[in-house]
Order: sequence, then structure tokens, then C-alpha cells
Amino acid sequence: MVDTFDNTAGPLTTESGAPIANNNQSEAAGKGGPLLIQDQVLLEKLAHFNRERIPERVVHARGAGAYGKFTVTADVTKYTKAAFLSEIGKETETFLRFSTVAGNLGAADAVRDPRGWALKFYTEEGNYDLVGNNTPVFFIRDAIKFPDFIHTQKRDPYTGSQEADNVWDFWGLSPESTHQVTWLFGDRGIPASYRHMNGYGSHTFQWTNAEGEHFWVKYHFKTDQGIKNLTAEEADRLAGEDPDSHQRDLRESIEAGDYPTWTVQVQVMPAAEAANYRFNPFDLTKVWPHEDYPPIEIGKLELNRNPENIFAEVEQSIFSPAHFVPGIGPSPDKMLQGRLFGYGDAHRYRVGINADQLPVNRPHATEARNGNRDGYAYDGRHGGQKNYEPNSFGGPNETGEALWAPIEVNGPTGEWETPRHSEDDDFVQAGDLYRLMSEDEKERLVANLSGNIAGVSRDDIAERAIANFAKADEDFGKRLRAAVEALRK
Repeated sequence: MVDTFDNTAGPLTTESGAPIANNNQSEAAGKGGPLLIQDQVLLEKLAHFNRERIPERVVHARGAGAYGKFTVTADVTKYTKAAFLSEIGKETETFLRFSTVAGNLGAADAVRDPRGWALKFYTEEGNYDLVGNNTPVFFIRDAIKFPDFIHTQKRDPYTGSQEADNVWDFWGLSPESTHQVTWLFGDRGIPASYRHMNGYGSHTFQWTNAEGEHFWVKYHFKTDQGIKNLTAEEADRLAGEDPDSHQRDLRESIEAGDYPTWTVQVQVMPAAEAANYRFNPFDLTKVWPHEDYPPIEIGKLELNRNPENIFAEVEQSIFSPAHFVPGIGPSPDKMLQGRLFGYGDAHRYRVGINADQLPVNRPHATEARNGNRDGYAYDGRHGGQKNYEPNSFGGPNETGEALWAPIEVNGPTGEWETPRHSEDDDFVQAGDLYRLMSEDEKERLVANLSGNIAGVSRDDIAERAIANFAKADEDFGKRLRAAVEALRK
């Protein structure tokens, strides 16, 4: 008896649309004989299967995403002319991808690692991408060090494993990492879920208003679900029991109608105050203390729709900090400047030159109009339109209106260190963060750090790492040294 099933979708076909007679047996040269090259159904399926994957992201490979909306709750038109921020109550469709940094595509979610926060606003003036993390700072301040940093976090070329020697050697020799490492090994180093953590734009960005005045801003996304974290022991257990814990939690909460939300805030610095601010406002290893620039609430972010296809909408989603809209632009932040190139270049290599026009990536509230044509996976969307500008055939024209205000520069070119302001050093804010912690938080921080540093094979690398934390706070260094020495006996 032949099983019956729902066939309302019509017949199974090849990629070219021809119906498939048999999807269970290959065509052979006689019963039990070798297979035939003329079986194009078999060859098409195997060939497509071999090409189902694209190169995974070098960093942020492991991720999950969801669609949602951003709603303006405050008037910010005195700071920016961005259309999607133009009036209270205005809603903009969004797509947010969360990720870990160091793990491969199949790694566990519950690990000690920063979380990527890549948010796409589908605005009527084009897509605006805000690419940050769940921490307000980062390990380094200059993009030229980024490949070296990531190499220390990934697998060693000889052992094939992540090595404590590489991690702590680099961090010890890069003292600007002390602040971020203190964040990473504190309680917030392992969020309980993507819903229970904050997000940050991390970098400093420029806002420009309709009168041409510009301001420097930092973005904060404060979770309305409350901050929840995992201890190292809880994370180790969860990573083994449910490697997909964070992805599952996000998907199931949205399926249940329990939509996660974040309160969106910005810190705003008048442009004239940047030069003499006590910290370099464009240094990614520093925060702007809230007593100096209190965060201002500007909106609400809600996630309310899961992707239908993880590969098409999460794996092939692309984000670039170079995707600005009128009224928003870059700053002299050296890490941001490097990422303006690096992200787009990675996507063009990984997904292809037409990646921007995949459904998840293309503008949703407007359309792309330019002379770019052809290349891998081009869909012919332009038809016979002219592919040059200016033209006399009704083609799009330049506006003559800059997206952001010009940034004044001076001095000779050269490989300059990031400028230091009056209170800048590599340790002051790490020390401030440590002193804000409760006694229990300090104990967990020292335990997390000492357990990791104790795995270093060389005493000089361990000592250099400890010395950096001692420069941040004497008590911090004293406790850490004692804990590491006890573990290394």
C-alpha cells in the first residue's frame, strides 16, 4: 500500500522547474549497476548540496536574529535631521542580529565572550546599520591591531585550540585592553540570554541637525527584561546541555508573544566640547561617565518576528557601520574608521557583490538606485535602465547634500598614536569599574580571571597580565596575584 500525503504544493521539480519522477532512486546502468551521468536530478542535488554553505564570518560567526520595530519616544530634531528620528511615535522596521565573537558557527552560546549587537534600521532614506556589542568599550583602540587581536582569540595555528598563552600574551602587551577585560571577566561576561543584556553602539558617532550643527553621540540599549547573567559553572553546564540556549530562548520567547524590548538612550556631546574633554571621546577603550553626559531616552526597540529561514536571513544578513543616512555619520574613532572598510569588504567576499540586495539586506522603505550592475547573483532588477550618472534618460541624480558634517583635520600624515586627553591612561576606567563592584562581584571577577590566567604556561606572561590590573587598582592586583599564585602552585 502506498502512503498518501498532502501534495497541494504541486509536483517536486528541478531548479529549472521540470517535474521529478523519482526522488528516491538514482538512475543506474541496469539493476545493481553503476550510476549514470545523465541522471541530472542526482547531479543537481549533489552539486547544490556541496555548495549549500558560504564562508562563515571570521568573527561573530555564531549568531541569532529577529525582526522588530523602533519607536521614537522623544524629540531629538535639535540634534539630528535623520528622518526616522523626526517625530515622536514614528516607527521603523528593524532587524537585529546577536552573536558571540570568537566561536565558530557550531559553537555553544553560553560562553564567556562579548556579544555582537548588529542592528539594521530599514529607514525611508536607506538602511542605517548600527554595529556594536553588549559592552560600551572594546579591547583595542586602533583598527590596525584588530587582526592580531582576533588571531589570539581564535584557534592556534599549531595546536588547533584557543590558547591561554596567546590570549594573555596579547592582552598583557596591549594594556588598553584592561578595561574591556575587566568587563568580560565580571558578572556580565556571560549573559543568561540575548534578551537579558544591554546593547551599545560602543563607538562615537556624529549627529547633524537641519541647521548643520553637529554633535557626538553614544548609543545605549537598556534591556527592559532586566540584566541576568550566568556564573562560569552555570555556563559550562548549559553549554554542554543546550549549545543553542540563547538562540532557542530568543526564538521561543517571540513565538510565545513575549516580545523583548529595550529602552534606547543616547549620550550627546556638543562638538565644541570634544577637544578638551578629560577623556578622548573617540577612544573605544573609554566610556563617557554618565555624570558628564547623562543618557537621554529617545526610543523603544521591540523584537516581534522570527526569521523564516536562518540561512537566508541570519547567516546571509550583512551589516556595515558605513551604512549611514542623512543626519548620522562617523567620528575620528580609529576602530570605527577601520570597520567602515572592513565590514563591507568581508560581506562582499563572504556573501557576494550583490549581498546588499538579498531580501534581509535590501532597503525595505525605499529602493537602491545607482549604476551598479552585474556580478555574482545579479538578478537583473534594473532592466534596461542606463548605468551611468548623469544621464538624460530619467536616471537618478546626486543630491549635493552631505549625509554628515565635515570633520576638521590638521597636521602632517603619519602613524600617530591616538591622542591622549587630560585624564587618559589605559587603567583609570578599569579601576573605576572595579571600585563600583560589590564585594561579591569583586570575588567572582578575581576568581574568573585567576582561573583563566593560571592556564598560561609562562610566568612572565602571567605576571604582565596581573601587573596591568594592579595598575588599575592596587587591591585588584593584590587579590588577583594571590589567587593566581595559589592556582599555579
